[in-house]
Amino acid sequence: MTDIHWQDYITSDPEILFGKPVIKGTRVPVHLILEKLGKGETIPELLLAYPRVSEQAIHACLIFAAETVKNEIIKFVMAA
Repeated sequence: MTDIHWQDYITSDPEILFGKPVIKGTRVPVHLILEKLGKGETIPELLLAYPRVSEQAIHACLIFAAETVKNEIIKFVMAA
């Protein structure tokens, strides 16, 4: 598989789903794809359910999620 740049497949526009990240050219939000993968749906099942979504776009969702989490700053608060 070649390098996939999530920016080629994912966009955020305040006019579409309140600016939530979606797959370009669709109204399919990234979080929906991630949630379905997390619940066990396969990529072939997603491709059937969302014919305008490519396999590369699904992989871009995973890369987007990984980069988003990787760049988070987490602060732990100790309970008293």
